[in-house]
Amino acid sequence: MNADKARMLAQGRWIEILISLAPEITPAMERTGRHVSCPIHGGKDGFRTFDDVNQSGGTVCNTCGSFPDGFFTLMWINHWNFKTALQAVANYLEAGRIQIRPVKRQLPVVKGNDEKLRQALNRTWKEAFPLTDSKAKPARYYLARRGISLVPADSVVRFHLSLPYYDREQWVDDYPAILSLVSDVAGKAITIHRTFLTEDGQKAPVAFPKKLMRFPKRNTLTGGAIRLVELDSSILAVAEGLETALSVMEGTGLPVWCVFNANLLEKFIPPVSVEKVLIFADKDLPTKQHPSGHGQEAAKKLVQRLWQMNIKASLAIPAGDIPQGMKSLDWNDVLLQNGKYAFQVENIQVTTAI
Repeated sequence: MNADKARMLAQGRWIEILISLAPEITPAMERTGRHVSCPIHGGKDGFRTFDDVNQSGGTVCNTCGSFPDGFFTLMWINHWNFKTALQAVANYLEAGRIQIRPVKRQLPVVKGNDEKLRQALNRTWKEAFPLTDSKAKPARYYLARRGISLVPADSVVRFHLSLPYYDREQWVDDYPAILSLVSDVAGKAITIHRTFLTEDGQKAPVAFPKKLMRFPKRNTLTGGAIRLVELDSSILAVAEGLETALSVMEGTGLPVWCVFNANLLEKFIPPVSVEKVLIFADKDLPTKQHPSGHGQEAAKKLVQRLWQMNIKASLAIPAGDIPQGMKSLDWNDVLLQNGKYAFQVENIQVTTAI
């Protein structure tokens, strides 16, 4: 595939392409056009995507410079030459990934002040149903397809019949969604994580089927989690995604909290009552930014920090190879492939010293 054809086919798909080929750019893609930390050198707010990033793939860093399209962005973030970036994009496009549903019409997105955001969060949560409700079949189908029979408490996870999905402030469609309550370090609810679905329990055909709702500026996600269970022991397990965390709970019976992604996994802070943390990390493909895989590196850093806090910490990473065409192997994959047996103590390789 030549450059012109790849560039044409990539228009309208650059967000999914960049996330797949450079996962560390995900936080910026979830806040398109807004300033976030640079995926290369860190910092607070020196990096952002172009407003038309899904069309162009363009990004800019106040320190590193401007990257006018997705090829330049990939060359910068992965330290690739143009030939390598072109081949990677061509391979992705030819893999037949899911097509993103086109934008239908434009509607305003709630931006308002903190009080409006708080009201929107409360209203959305109150409109939702327990997963045991007859109306919540799409959510139960979704979890069942992932080998999960557990039904989380409705104080933490609920189902909404129909929520609008926006792509860069443009309304795409309305979808049913699983809602998960996100708490900060102190346990205070601060926002809602949404997993957009189809009526038959598949992920919605959109760029970001998983999104956080906007929340008041005074709140922070750093150190927080979806507290899937009330903690009544000194032992806690953590995992990245909702399905992964539920899979670990399904397989081990341990109390498990979900921390969304590798960036927040690295920064997780357990409650003061916790004396031991077991981290069920994703096995991610290596990148230039994360030579050992983002999930593995984040988990190891968390282990080191917890030991420095006098909290015993252990790390478990799925055994086996990452499947062809996939960017990671997680514990939901393990559950689907091998069932609960794979979670027996003798089948989990645990590292306690990093």
